[in-house]
Amino acid sequence: MDDTGPTHRPTLIPTDVAPFALFSFIMGVSAGVSVEEYLHSSFPGIDREYRDGVLVERSIPDYLHGKTQALLIALFMALRKELRLYPCTETRMMLRPGRFLIPDVAVFHPDEPGLVPETPPLIAIEILSPDVRLSEVREKLEEYRVWGVPHVWLVDPHSRRLYSCDEGLREVSCFKVGELAIEVTPDQIFE
Repeated sequence: MDDTGPTHRPTLIPTDVAPFALFSFIMGVSAGVSVEEYLHSSFPGIDREYRDGVLVERSIPDYLHGKTQALLIALFMALRKELRLYPCTETRMMLRPGRFLIPDVAVFHPDEPGLVPETPPLIAIEILSPDVRLSEVREKLEEYRVWGVPHVWLVDPHSRRLYSCDEGLREVSCFKVGELAIEVTPDQIFE
């Protein structure tokens, strides 16, 4: 019989997060974070947005969300060299000091952005998930528009609908980027 006592296994705590993120991870707290801490942190699960000192959790995508995101990226990657497009997913973007949002898909043109883009992309796309409130998505789309993103789109893979955000949200039959003669149709992103 072993007389060293019961075996005790320590609780594993992520070591790849900054102290504030670790505290947030354990306590569920998300306020009072500096921009510097945010930019040098990774988070368990899905990355968080940063809105004026507050970490904002994003919804966990379902299969349709991920599939739609992949199809959009594939479409823009196919046009990358010909049109000098720089598509990306889930990339932190600084809209202004203290405000970092993460679009599901963004497409830059004609220049490749820095690691944390500070200039608006040509296109910002949000993909609707079932657990996201439309009012929250509208607010985010409007922020992209005010920031200067020329083409702000919303894709609803569950209802197979497309929306454009230009002075409000309106349903469209396809997405168009007139200056580059790009047209994205539902059959290209909904299989």
